Amino acid sequence: MIEAIRENPVAALVVACEIAFWVFLAAAVVARYALHLRRTSTVLLLCEPLLEVILLVATVGDLLRGAEPTWTHGLAALYLGFTVGFGRLTVHRVDAWVAHRFAGGPEPEQRPRTRAAARSYEWRLWARVVVAWAVACGVLAVLMVIATEPAQREVLLGWAGRATTVLVGWLVLGPLWSEVSSRARSEGLSARR
Repeated sequence: MIEAIRENPVAALVVACEIAFWVFLAAAVVARYALHLRRTSTVLLLCEPLLEVILLVATVGDLLRGAEPTWTHGLAALYLGFTVGFGRLTVHRVDAWVAHRFAGGPEPEQRPRTRAAARSYEWRLWARVVVAWAVACGVLAVLMVIATEPAQREVLLGWAGRATTVLVGWLVLGPLWSEVSSRARSEGLSARR
């Protein structure tokens, strides 16, 4: 285990940041709803972005120290993009669920089912994917500037390609599919009348 961490410190840090994200989130909701320590909860939630800063500095620092870019650096960039794009949404959803389940809060907002609302929801989710993609590609671009060999840049460029594949796939299977399927249902209902 120790040897694996030495060989892939960035991968270990990505895993540690993911674990820390959920630990801070769990501690924040316990502080807020079980212990009624709202300020403590807020401080714990403010630690979340600090995790991303630590990961970014460690990833860039690893390359500046002369490490060869590997899949771990690409994974770190995608993780950073995901947390920027979806971290806040995740925190709000967990908070709403805990508030409802354990503190008598309102039922969390469900995914919209009506045509226009569902389409709007899908486009908003995809906008988050665009943010995640932009952050991940931005981090990858910085890492490519630091990389010294063309082959190393290719590894990082491959991760930008993966991120772009997710971006396009989400567009097709998310908002575009929602647009096409909801319009087809609307036309089917109109034809029956």
